[in-house]
Amino acid sequence: MSDDIWKPHVTVATIAERNGEYLLVEELNSLGEKVINQPAGHLDEGETLIEACVRETLEETGWAFTPEALVGIYRWISPRDGETFLRYSFSGQLIEQVSPEPLDSAILRTRWLSREQLDDPSVELRSILVTHCIDDYLKGSRYPMTLMSDVLEPTVA
Repeated sequence: MSDDIWKPHVTVATIAERNGEYLLVEELNSLGEKVINQPAGHLDEGETLIEACVRETLEETGWAFTPEALVGIYRWISPRDGETFLRYSFSGQLIEQVSPEPLDSAILRTRWLSREQLDDPSVELRSILVTHCIDDYLKGSRYPMTLMSDVLEPTVA
């Protein structure tokens, strides 16, 4: 069997709204450009999607987050390098600001922006997924968290 099996990147993202604005992060992409993204990141080994969502939000924004619904599952192929991403986007509530600064050194700062501000040509998005996920959220797309489950084999004693 070949080790060259194609695998997509599995990522999670957070949609947190407050007074018509969304919690976003300003970060540097791999080309060193400043871009706007939701708090988002890769699923780590041994981690559930929900755990990844909570962790990434805390690391990138300093906010404790409780996911309440799955907004959608998205397949996106980067036009820059052809990499495929499967993004699980969650909406929920911010609980408390644990740190006034992002805990992840790759994040420059957090931002609160409205959907309209994201359409401004001066705002560089990490990908089209940023506005696509928010648009689905605004359309009322919400799926119960029970849609996802971790199926684990029983441990042998």
